[in-house]
Amino acid sequence: MSRFRKLSQTIWHCQYHIAWTPKYRYRILTDKIADLVVYCIRAYSEQLKCEVVELNVQIDHVHLISMVPPKISISDYLGTIKGRASIRVLNTYRHLREKPYWGNHFWSKGYCVDTVGLDSEMIRKYVKYQEAKERREEQVQQKLF
Repeated sequence: MSRFRKLSQTIWHCQYHIAWTPKYRYRILTDKIADLVVYCIRAYSEQLKCEVVELNVQIDHVHLISMVPPKISISDYLGTIKGRASIRVLNTYRHLREKPYWGNHFWSKGYCVDTVGLDSEMIRKYVKYQEAKERREEQVQQKLF
């Protein structure tokens, strides 16, 4: 099987590593909120005909590796994912809207994106196992204090 995907007049392999955070990097992505965010990312990616290769929602940020067709810009893709997920989360968990600093914004404005090239397997492992690594580092920090 080829790593390339096909459109009517194009063959492509556009894989991106994307990371973004909730507003003010609040540690809000836990339990049911994290589950809803995962569901939204997968559902809206599927609607846009994008493939989620790896997804890791941590307490204060999201890592996503996704195959995005060349006819969709990354800014449009992330605008759709973040915008629709924000609406869904804030409508489902209305208590988040009540905080004066939160308003109608769930995500920070920006994001980090990088293309995944020949080292795609290494980057997939990084995304998959980063949370465990951060937990170990936090436990070491707690023991020091």
